[in-house]
Amino acid sequence: MTKKQKFQKYILWFKQVSSKDVNLVGGKNASLGEMFSRLTKKGINIPDGFALTAEAYWYYLKANGIDKKLKEIFKKFNPEDIKSLEETGRKARQLILNGEIPCDLEKQVLINYRKLSKKYGDKNISIAARSSATAEDLPSASFAGQHETFLNVRGEKQLLQAVKKCMASLFTNRVIAYREEKGFSHLKIALSVGIQKMVRSDLACSGIIFTLDTETGFQDVVLINSTWGIGEMIVKGKITPDQFYVFKPTLKKGFNSIIVKNLGRKNRKYVYSKKGGLKETNVSVQKQLKFSLTDKEIIKLAEWSCLIEEHYKRPQDIEWAKDGKTGELFIVQSRPETVHAPKTGNFYEEYKVESKKKPILTGIAVGSKIGIGKVRKIADVSKISQFQKGEVLVTKMTDPDWVPIMRLASAIVTDEGGKTAHAAIVSRELGVPCIVGSGNATKVLKTGKIVTVDCTQGLNGRVFAGKIPFKVKRYNLKKIPKLKTKIMINIGAPDIAFRTSFLPNDGVGLARLEFILAEKIRIHPLALYHYNKLKSQSLKRKIDKITVEHKDKKEHFVKEMAEGIAQIAAAFYPKPVIVRLSDLKTNEYETLIGGELFEPKEENPMLGWRGASRYCDKDFQPAFEMECKALKRARQVFGLKNIWIMVPFCRTVKEGKKVLDLMAKYGLKKGKDGLKVIVMCEIPSNVVLVDEFLEIFDGMSIGSNDLTQLALGMDRDNSQIAYISDERDKTVKKMISKVIRACNAKNKYCGICGEAASTFTDFAEFLVKNNIHSISLSPDAVIKTIKIISKIKK
Repeated sequence: MTKKQKFQKYILWFKQVSSKDVNLVGGKNASLGEMFSRLTKKGINIPDGFALTAEAYWYYLKANGIDKKLKEIFKKFNPEDIKSLEETGRKARQLILNGEIPCDLEKQVLINYRKLSKKYGDKNISIAARSSATAEDLPSASFAGQHETFLNVRGEKQLLQAVKKCMASLFTNRVIAYREEKGFSHLKIALSVGIQKMVRSDLACSGIIFTLDTETGFQDVVLINSTWGIGEMIVKGKITPDQFYVFKPTLKKGFNSIIVKNLGRKNRKYVYSKKGGLKETNVSVQKQLKFSLTDKEIIKLAEWSCLIEEHYKRPQDIEWAKDGKTGELFIVQSRPETVHAPKTGNFYEEYKVESKKKPILTGIAVGSKIGIGKVRKIADVSKISQFQKGEVLVTKMTDPDWVPIMRLASAIVTDEGGKTAHAAIVSRELGVPCIVGSGNATKVLKTGKIVTVDCTQGLNGRVFAGKIPFKVKRYNLKKIPKLKTKIMINIGAPDIAFRTSFLPNDGVGLARLEFILAEKIRIHPLALYHYNKLKSQSLKRKIDKITVEHKDKKEHFVKEMAEGIAQIAAAFYPKPVIVRLSDLKTNEYETLIGGELFEPKEENPMLGWRGASRYCDKDFQPAFEMECKALKRARQVFGLKNIWIMVPFCRTVKEGKKVLDLMAKYGLKKGKDGLKVIVMCEIPSNVVLVDEFLEIFDGMSIGSNDLTQLALGMDRDNSQIAYISDERDKTVKKMISKVIRACNAKNKYCGICGEAASTFTDFAEFLVKNNIHSISLSPDAVIKTIKIISKIKK
């Protein structure tokens, strides 16, 4: 072997490496080489560099006699004993750190470092030293965040120290524990060190991208997290990053499909330290209130992410950075997403908490499970030996050194962090329910007390005192029969849309806007529209606090409404999603901030100023225009043409025509770009004049609750006469039959949105035999109703 061949074994540039070289340079460096060789041609910017190979690692161990000593150390290792883990890790790391890099290897490292510096016109270029293990970034185990990365390493002395530190990180306590968890040998894995040019993101921003939704595994979105400065701040959970969801199917059609933009809490950032490494510093208030990426940059990163995912043919976990000197974006790393990608089978699980108790603590839920156990509060990592298997870990925030006990926990609750904090990433992979960003878990929860940690309500994580009963139902979706009658879903909360889309369904029969109004917007639309005319300073302060990112307060309404609708429409795309225009009543509108200024007092709001009559009212029309703008944005800007619109509580045909004219005026013309507009059939006049209503609308959705109360002349909120309210009443059934026949005769849509079909088998049979087009149900009734209807068919 020539000298040149020998050192080609020890050092390879990214252009010499491909994804087939995991055994040679580890998963991380193999991926960098693959992307540098194949994807820079497609316009993706990737900083250059080189890798010390696995051969270099074995050479280093053998030259220092470390390989034999490691065997002796691991002979005494007890994986069930945390103290043994700590002792084994400490001794192994010390051996590697105390070794000397062989002179010939050191010389080659420095020669290649100088070449890299010369390429970028810098005498001592700043680099990132990345640990890349030969069992890393596999589809079944990512080792994400386990091995060390050293940033802003500058100069030859720092470089050589970083190389040894990277090698030693193969034996951190957390990595040893992780290998045990995944069944890898401790002494057969090597560590390659990647030397990559640093991107000056300390002067701009950086972050993490997933090419799916991390909580549900929904694969039609790109999730981009972004913060000022160097992205380590995100993983440490010290800030909440800006978060952007981009919808892939319409992105690929050329739409600006950023369906969600959430402003983070970016008050701290990492920047370069003059001595090398990083230092933490404050972010100005002005920059905290500004998104760290422009829409154009978000779209570019999303497009690159799709190219990377398509290249690897599996979902990816990607790190990116923006150079503050040049303004360029770069991809600095990509690995397989390992939480959802390895899952096989076609199952759907439903968790149901059987309690009306109020939670003692809330936060951001990670995963969709429930954990029960005794609380164990641990202030810092030095105390982790106190932790017992099955306990609920409660702490301020975790980092990779906590992994050995995280895998033993029944649940994890932290004060700090967001969906991409370390605790969230690891618990997701381990399948442990976790709540991050609770604010004060370490103050509220007491060691030794039993708690139930509930992560089944979308992002709304809840902690209950004591052991709360719950049920788990697991369905094999392959065994769910197909029906002629379409089964659609009723949904109001955008946060659960992605998960709900995995149920067998034919789209959304009723997307309610009331949840978005009450939980996301929270302010009366007219209070936003007339903001500058408001006299109350305390009311203005309340509004300012919620709408901090918007100078034009109307944009708060349009943005939140458009994004909420878009999440639901994207989840079920390209199936139809029928969005019911806002149908809050006066007493409900009044509860919104500023609502008392714009709402009259009504004796019976159920029969009052609601639905179509509200949209037509001159005083309310500015609010209706904002609602139409939101729907227009979701359809025309995000490209979600699967959105239909439903007009509720439309008393007369004349009123219906006026609503359609207003919608057309505000950019939502029925029929244009395939826009279908249907009307709710919930008033006897809708039934009596069904043919006339169908002349102007594209179909009807039967609101059986309101239709029943109005047909039978009763108040459904009056418990004294509640027994009368029954959709199976002969009067109601005759009305429903008439509507179904009329719609079918005109070949127009006819559906029903109510739970009666899942409650009463005979009512479901009645609907099916009358050839209703679709039945729309709450998510927990879908599978039950499909089973009922499939038996009727037989």
